[in-house]
Order: sequence, then C-alpha cells, then structure tokens
Amino acid sequence: MMTGNVELQTSVNSGGWRWLGRIGYTIMYIVLIIVAIFQLFPLVWLMFFSLKNNQEVFNLPPLSLPMHPRWENYSKVWNAGNIDVYFLNSLWITVVATVLTVVLGSLVTYAITRMKWKGSSLVLGLFMVAMMIPVHSTLIPLFSFFNKVGLTDHPLSLVLSYVAFNMPITIMILLGFYYALPREVEEAAIIDGCSVNRMFFRIVLPMTGSVVATTAIINMIYNWNEFIFVNTFISSDSYKTLTVGVQNFVGQYTTDWGAIGATLMISILPILIMFLFLSDRIVEGIAAGSVKG
Repeated sequence: MMTGNVELQTSVNSGGWRWLGRIGYTIMYIVLIIVAIFQLFPLVWLMFFSLKNNQEVFNLPPLSLPMHPRWENYSKVWNAGNIDVYFLNSLWITVVATVLTVVLGSLVTYAITRMKWKGSSLVLGLFMVAMMIPVHSTLIPLFSFFNKVGLTDHPLSLVLSYVAFNMPITIMILLGFYYALPREVEEAAIIDGCSVNRMFFRIVLPMTGSVVATTAIINMIYNWNEFIFVNTFISSDSYKTLTVGVQNFVGQYTTDWGAIGATLMISILPILIMFLFLSDRIVEGIAAGSVKG
C-alpha cells in the first residue's frame, strides 16, 4: 500500500514538473517573440520611410504605410544618386580587406601558437595592446602618413586601415581555436616530408574553417559599415562607399529623406542577408574559439 502511494505521489510530482516546464517554455517563447518584434521595428520603420516623400515622412505616423509607395526612390538613388558606384566600392573594398585580414591573422596566429621562437609573447602582447587604441586618436597621424606617401583619396588607404584595426580582434578569436588543435596531425605531416607553408595551407587552414568563417563575417560587417576612415581619407565620388554616399542627399536647404531611407535600405540588405544565412557559423566559431586545451 505504501509503495502504491509513493508511486502515485511520484507520478503527480513528475506531471507537475512537466506542466511547470511547459509554462516556462511558453513564457520564454513569448518573451523572445516580443524581443524579436522590438528588434524588427527599426527595419520595418526604415522600409516604410524609404517609400515616402518629405511630406509623408513628417506628417504621417512612423509605422503608417505611404499613401503612394514611391519605389522610384530606389531607382533614383541607384542611377542618379551614384549609389551603384558606392555599392561596388563598398563591395570590393570589404572583400579585399576581409581576405587580407583573415589570411594575415591566420598566419600570425599560427606562428604564435604552433611555432617556438623568441619574441612570440611580445608580438602577441603588442597585438592585444592595439585593441585598446581608439580609432579617433589615429585619424590625424594616419591622414598625415597617407598624405606623405600619396595615398589620400585612394582606396588602398581604406584597405590598409581596415586590415590594421581588425587584426587584433581577428587574432584574439583565432587564438583559442589554434591552441586546441591537436599537434599529432602536424607531426604526422612533418614525418611525411610536408613543408611548413604547405602544412598551413593544406592541413591547418581547412581544420579552422568554422572560426575562419566567424572572423570573416565579423570583418565584413565592420568594413561594410565603416564611416570614419572613408569620410576622412576619401574625397572623390569615384572612391566613396555607401556609408558616406548617403550624404549626397543632404542639401544646404533641402533634404530628400525618402532617398536617404532607400540608400540605407540598400546598404543594410547585403549584411542582413549574410547574417541570416551565416549566423549559426558566428556562434559556432566563437564557441569553438573560446575553448582552449
């Protein structure tokens, strides 16, 4: 009789815990849905904003649909506003700077973590100290340097600046993953007569695919959205990127707000699409890079 009562009590308790678990999951999903709605609010507002004229922007509520959607705002900024040139500039500068940063960061991390040489700790310390240098404090020295070597108003000044400022964070993300790589694979490759360069590009680099993808995505987001360097070093329209090109629609007396909204939507979409498809790789790479040993 006592055994039956214990089993009945255990069944009641397990059923109660299941109900509490379901209620907890329901509350969690409700909270996440609310947070997601708040996160999507600026994007929806910007979409409606880009389809309005100046009168509708100021006279209608923020989330109201435009009376007559002005899709011509997009064609206007793409053709007449020179946005097509800015978009291509943003694209190739972002890709080149990202590839250089990831490749150089991987080489530096490999040399620091997998090779024994004097000064490796000092080099690592210098890269980590570089993370504490504010970007704004380097604008005047960089501008003076690029002006002396003839790189002002040249896209190479942007590429060099992006690579230099993104190297520390790239190396920091790669460090934990490289420390965790098994040395047995490299030792077997050396026994088979594999050179250091071949071992890095054919064995080590493919093994770090997830964390390399993470660093590439982070670099692309930063490079695509960067404003300060472009605004400081570039003056010609032929070299400007999207983040600076939006200023073309801000005049001394009038401002085309619908065109500005369309430009911002065009600049956001590539990064948004990339993040939606590759967000899992970011989490995977950061989690992998945080484990050592």
